[in-house]
Parts: sequence; structure tokens; C-alpha cells
Amino acid sequence: MDAFNDFVDTISWSLLIGTTVRILLILMIAWAAARLLRTGLVRFENNLVQRSLSRGESSTESKKRIETLIRLLRQAGMMAIWITLLLVLLREIGVEIGPVIASAGIVGLAIGFGAQNLVRDVISGFFMILENQIRVGDVAIINGTGGLVEAINFRTTVLRDLAGIVHYFPNGTVTTLSNMTTDWSAYVFDIGVAYKENTDQVCQIIQQVIDEMLAEEEYAELIVEAPEIFGVDKLDDSAVVIKGRIKTRPIMQWKVGREFLRRIKLAFDTHNIEIPFPHSTVYFGEASPPFDVQMLETAVTQSRAM
Repeated sequence: MDAFNDFVDTISWSLLIGTTVRILLILMIAWAAARLLRTGLVRFENNLVQRSLSRGESSTESKKRIETLIRLLRQAGMMAIWITLLLVLLREIGVEIGPVIASAGIVGLAIGFGAQNLVRDVISGFFMILENQIRVGDVAIINGTGGLVEAINFRTTVLRDLAGIVHYFPNGTVTTLSNMTTDWSAYVFDIGVAYKENTDQVCQIIQQVIDEMLAEEEYAELIVEAPEIFGVDKLDDSAVVIKGRIKTRPIMQWKVGREFLRRIKLAFDTHNIEIPFPHSTVYFGEASPPFDVQMLETAVTQSRAM
């Protein structure tokens, strides 16, 4: 009993009460910071969703991307709050945190050197999601490889090409990224006709084909703007090339383009518009006289006349 009384007498009650009050105050500040973080992230998430919807993005895909981003920010923020809280509490109870911070710094430096590629991939993936560079369901070309985006992770991006081959790209190694289906897509056509054809007539026929497609509900919903016929783009070796563009909904450019070309072929056949193909002319020089060539029909006609 005397030992217990002696122990009680050694306690500095003023110091104990002061430390307890400071610890409670620190806990309340940490709780308030965590609550403020959650509230701020909820508002930030709502603002991002509204901005995405105002740009005409799909609500499902935009919410999926934004929820992933908010979850990462929440985890990072809560981790920072709890680590700071732990260090402050250790200091309040008399633990020297200088060596702890130094040790953590050394360990973090060693891990950083060993996992620098991983950190680079995660940071790159974070900004890809934050900037909405690509989304799941887009068609993109990454480092020269094109395909459908099947997954966007913080470390890797997954593409599946037309042959069904799945390609994995660490986000930190992505040097070129081209999204072919952001907001809208376009089918750019180059149609070659023979030099003898009237290009104004050809443009009228192309416009008629486009008007027929716009008159059909199926394709009118897929084409977002009036298609453009730019006119004669170049004089090729064996063809006059007419260029144009059809703007479509995202990822619908190939469906619209295939149907457009099918109808162009039928329209050209109807109006006897020649679509040229490569051919060669054999010439033997002036030393060799030209060959006398008679058509088979001419020979048959003459033989019948005799």
C-alpha cells in the first residue's frame, strides 16, 4: 500500500491532466479533419459528375471514373491524417519522433528506389483518370497499338485489338495516346473516280447518298452533324480523289462508313461512274511500229458480212 501511495505521489497531476486534454484536443482535430475531408470529397465528386454530364458524357462511365478517383484521394487523405495523428500522439506521450521520422525516411527512400517504376505507373494512371484522357469502352491507340479499352487501372491500361489479343500497357510507359472516340467520332472518306468523270456530278451523287442515309432513322441517330464534302483533294496517278467527313456518335464511325461505301458503290454503278484501278500501258519506243489490234467483235462482224 505504501508503494502504491508513493507511486501516486510521484505523478504530476497537472502534467497528466494537461497531456490528456491536449490528446483529446488532437483527437477532436483529427476527427474534424477526417470529416472535413469526406465532406469536401463529396462536393468535389458532385462537381465532377455535373461537369461530365454537361459535356455529354455517359453517366455510368463518368461515375465509375470519378468514384475511382475519389476513392484514391480519400485513401491518401486518410492515410496522411492518421500518420500525422500517430506522430503527434507519440510526441505528446514523450516519445522522441525524430529517429522515427528519420528511419521512416530511410525506409521510404529504399522502397522508392526499388519501386520507382511502380510509383511512376501509379502517378501516371492517376493523372490519366483525373484528366479523363480515355475511358472504358473507348477505342484508343497507345504506343502505336490500337484497340478497345477494356480496363483502366492505376498501374496498367488494358486494350483488346480486333483480333482479340489483349495488350497491357504500364501507365508510366505510355508515350503516345490517341483517343478515337472522345465526345464524337468521324469517318473520313477518300473516293477516287476516273479522270473522265465530272467531279461536280460525282459530288452531287455523294450528297444524294448522304441525304438518303440521313432520311433513315437508324443512321440519322448515328450522324451528329451534316456531313461535309470537301471536294477534290488531289489528282492521283490514276484517279481524282474526293475527300469528305461524316461526324458520328462515338465508336459508330465504322458502321456508318461501311454502309456509306456500300451505297456509294451502288450509286456509281447506277450512274456509270468509273472507279479506276491501277493499269499499265506498254510502249516499245519509236523503233517499233505500233501493233495493229482488231477487236473480236469487229472481226466477227466482218466475217458475217462476207
